[in-house]
Amino acid sequence: MHIVLLTHHYVPETGAPQRRWSAFVQRFMDAGHRVTVLTPPPHYPAGRLDTAHDGVRPGTVSRGAYGETVVRVRFREHDHSLLSRTSDQLVAASDSVRHALSLLSGSQDRPDVVVATAPGLPSIPAGMLLGRLLRRPAVVEMRDAWPDLIASSGMWGPGQGRGLRARATTVTHESLTLLQRRAAAVVTTTVSFADVLSARGVPRVAVVRNGAHVPDLPLLPPPGRGPGELRVLYLGTMGRSQGLETAVQAADLVRRRGVQMRLRLVGSGADVDHLSALARELDAPVDVLARVPADEVLTHYAWADTTLVSLRDWGPFEWTIPSKMYELFAVGRHVSASLAGEAARVVEESGAGDVVVPQSPLALADLWCALAAERARLDVGRAGRLWVEQNADHDRLATAYLELLAQVRT
Repeated sequence: MHIVLLTHHYVPETGAPQRRWSAFVQRFMDAGHRVTVLTPPPHYPAGRLDTAHDGVRPGTVSRGAYGETVVRVRFREHDHSLLSRTSDQLVAASDSVRHALSLLSGSQDRPDVVVATAPGLPSIPAGMLLGRLLRRPAVVEMRDAWPDLIASSGMWGPGQGRGLRARATTVTHESLTLLQRRAAAVVTTTVSFADVLSARGVPRVAVVRNGAHVPDLPLLPPPGRGPGELRVLYLGTMGRSQGLETAVQAADLVRRRGVQMRLRLVGSGADVDHLSALARELDAPVDVLARVPADEVLTHYAWADTTLVSLRDWGPFEWTIPSKMYELFAVGRHVSASLAGEAARVVEESGAGDVVVPQSPLALADLWCALAAERARLDVGRAGRLWVEQNADHDRLATAYLELLAQVRT
C-alpha cells in the first residue's frame, strides 16, 4: 500500500504522537509498504522553528529515517494560547492538502489510503477532504477523547458555557462527530472511547493502543527495600490536563507527616511556572526540571522508586490512557496512578502499581506514606512488562493497524 499520513507532530520532535508514528512508520516500511508523511517542520513545544533542524523548512521533501517520504508544510509560530495554537494547526492542515494534491494526484503516486491523526484537530477535516479529492478512503485517528474534552477542559476560557463560546463548543463537537461517522474507519487508543464512538453511530471503530517496544527498554532493577527517602518521578507534559498541583500538595502533606520524600517533575508545559511557584510557596520537597532528551530518560527512571501518572477528574479522561504509562510498565517501575476509568483498570489488572482517585492530595499522600513504610510494594517485577508484551507492544500494534488499512482499502 501507499499510505499518506497527515500529522502535526513528527520526528525529530519528541513526544507521544511522534513516538507512536515513528514506530508505526518504521514497521509499515519494513513490511514493504510506502509511506508519505505531511507534517510541519519541528516546532514543538516552543512554537518556533527548531534551529537545530534548520534544513527541514516548509517545502522541503526528504527521505525519513526509515525510507519514508517526508513533506514539510507551512506552519505559524505560536504561543501557549488556544487561538495561537489552533491558527498554527489550521495553517499546517490546509497546506498539507495543497502539497498532497500537487504531489500525489498522478496515477502512480496516488495513495491507497489517507490517515489523519489528532492532535491537532484541523488535521481531521484536512484528511477527510484529501481522501475525497483523491477518491481514496480516509482513516481518522483520535489519540484523545475529542470532541468531548473541549467542554471538560474549558479550553475556550472563561465564559465557555455562554454565548459564542458555548456555540463554538457545540459546533465543534457536532462537526467532529459528523466527520467521525463519515470516515472509512476511526482509530482510538482505548476500548472505552471506542465504545463511546460506536454508541454515537460511528460505523467502524478500531482500537490501536499507544504502546512501547519491550526489547528496546531494559527491565530496571527494583528499588532498594531498606529505609530511605521515597523518590517519586513525574516525567512528561506539565499542562492543565495533568493536574500536577495535586502532586505538589501531596508531597507537602507527606513532608508535614515527617516522612522523607522527594518529588521530581521533569518536562515542559503551560503549568511549569505555576508548579514551581506552588512548590516554593509550600516549601514542598519538589524539584521542577526542564524536559530532557530521550537518551536521558532512563537515568530518571532509574533514580525513581515510583513514577507518577496523573490526569484530572474530567469525565472524558476515563476513556484515556496516558501513553507514557506503557513505557513505565515496560521498564518495571512502580506506578502511582492518580486517575480513573480505563487507565486505572489497566494499572490494577496488570499489577504494575497502585491507584488513587484523581485530584486528591490526601489520597496521594496516603499512598506515598504507605509505600515509604512498605518498600517491598515498590518491586512490581515483570508484571507490567508482561502486560505490554501481550497488549501494547509496537510490533503487535503495527500489525493490527496494517490489517485495518488493508481492509478499508478494498
